[in-house]
Amino acid sequence: MTLFTALPAPGSYRLTGTGHWRSAFAVTELANASVAAVGLELARLVKALNLAPVAPDVTVDQRLASLWFSYSFRPEGWELPSLWDPVAGSYETADGWIRLHTNLPHHRQAALKVLDCAGDRAAVAIAVKQWQASHLENEIVNAGGVAAAMRSRAAWLTHPQGLSVAAEPLILWQSPRVIQLRERPKATAERPLAGLKVLDLTRVLAGPVSTRTLAGFGADVLRIDPPGWDEPGVITDVALGKRMASLDLRNTVDRQQFEALLSKADVLVHGYRPGALDGLGYGADARRRIAPNAVEASLDAYGWTGPWAQRRGFDSLVQMSAGIADTGRVQAKADDPHPLPVQALDHATGYLMAAAVLSALATAAQKAAVPAAHLSLARTAELLGGMQKCSKGPYVVKPAHSDFTQEIENSGWGPGRRLAAPLALDTSKMRWGRPASHCGSAPACWPE
Repeated sequence: MTLFTALPAPGSYRLTGTGHWRSAFAVTELANASVAAVGLELARLVKALNLAPVAPDVTVDQRLASLWFSYSFRPEGWELPSLWDPVAGSYETADGWIRLHTNLPHHRQAALKVLDCAGDRAAVAIAVKQWQASHLENEIVNAGGVAAAMRSRAAWLTHPQGLSVAAEPLILWQSPRVIQLRERPKATAERPLAGLKVLDLTRVLAGPVSTRTLAGFGADVLRIDPPGWDEPGVITDVALGKRMASLDLRNTVDRQQFEALLSKADVLVHGYRPGALDGLGYGADARRRIAPNAVEASLDAYGWTGPWAQRRGFDSLVQMSAGIADTGRVQAKADDPHPLPVQALDHATGYLMAAAVLSALATAAQKAAVPAAHLSLARTAELLGGMQKCSKGPYVVKPAHSDFTQEIENSGWGPGRRLAAPLALDTSKMRWGRPASHCGSAPACWPE
């Protein structure tokens, strides 16, 4: 019996393919290991459920694992919307740099209210230049927005939140309890997660990556968003294999429907900050009462302890806070921030989260007590900061036609092709039975 706590050793899985991201950090090594962690924990689950006599071997394609850290879908005959709001990005301040994240309307409104300027990049740049970075960061956060001043690695490692995050384990396992796994007669060595009901309460980007991964091995993933929610340019990538539904958890009828769904879930994955679900009446005690046999995994941006545990954040902001963008700047001998070539914190945390879910299921199958798993983007940043680069060969720049499957995926936005899967077991390959679809496009119910 093991509960997943660290990246797997390189020799524990088979590695094929070539290519790596150009970066000051071991981005490709992180991609390989986090994807492999999913495969190895799934192999343990296959063995624990007696779906195969021995745990199957795991193979990771390095090039494809790297590419899946970017974007997995290529439209044919149409274009994806921009991933970013026009105001979002890095700006020079009076004493450094800051990144504004304005993709959500209320975050954009908060930043513009503090800056007291028009909503275009030129006006924002002029306004930001009058502020000190840390002061502006605090004012935007206090106004309900999200922003991050660029800090060096040394500054982050001595910052109160940096110290708290560094002291946390990669996966914080808490509150163990005995879980009775539901029988899943459709589960096989080929589709080991068939019939597994996964309730997905996550948004951009790590949480959706984790549930997309589980769907790739047969899980029934039902994602619940607030009515009217959308993530233009992102949903096409991460909605693969899922049913996308909407419920208003402040509405009595929708709450009853949500509780009925939760009561039948085998897995609950959410991306709420510490204590945030309590405000909706779904704290830990309530969740366990409604779903006593559900495995639970959650994530946040800045960690589960320390003064910033409640702070909202995204991959691009954590890269600024944790010294990643500044380290890239120094290596590039540039003045402006140089973040990672991909949102590696999001993607790696998503795969680690999927691996944690699989580890918890395997532990439950062995009749042992199962804790809830907690992960964070900031803790994954510390993991990346300590990794050594060892990949050689050509750099990954962009996917080639041969990196995609030949099948057309008729997404809710139009046709396209998906990258070939980066992970395989001897007994099972990743494949998705449902194309990506719009938020709110499916009923809020489990499949019959």
